[in-house]
Amino acid sequence: MFQRHPVQNNAMMFITTNTRDRVPVFQDAANAREAVDSLYRVQELHPFFLYSFVIMPDHCHFLLNVPSPESISRIMRVYKYGVCFNLGMSKLWQSRFHVKIISKIGPVTRYIHLNPVKAGLVATPEEYPWSSASGRWDVKELEGW
Repeated sequence: MFQRHPVQNNAMMFITTNTRDRVPVFQDAANAREAVDSLYRVQELHPFFLYSFVIMPDHCHFLLNVPSPESISRIMRVYKYGVCFNLGMSKLWQSRFHVKIISKIGPVTRYIHLNPVKAGLVATPEEYPWSSASGRWDVKELEGW
């Protein structure tokens, strides 16, 4: 699960990571809850700013900013390992993840929040419990972007 990325501190990053073979592991509510809880546990150990996220049945999207000295590679490695460990699944994730540096957060936030709607899982973003759009999770307000 190791992937090198150039140092990307203090940049707004759109992260996508998929389950292995796109198996819908997070279709199970307990697994989805663990994916969200793990995100916040990693944030406590390796601080980063989380602006929006969604845990889909077979992939996850995150909009975040990683201050020095942390790195996105370390955060994703710890996150993916923690979810695997806590779910008791050794072959959960694809080995890589996708990072895109963005300058406009509005379209990306909309994309993240509309993902469950486009997939036909809910009628509105707020109905999907495993997303920052639901209002159930603590995320940083988007200021100055």
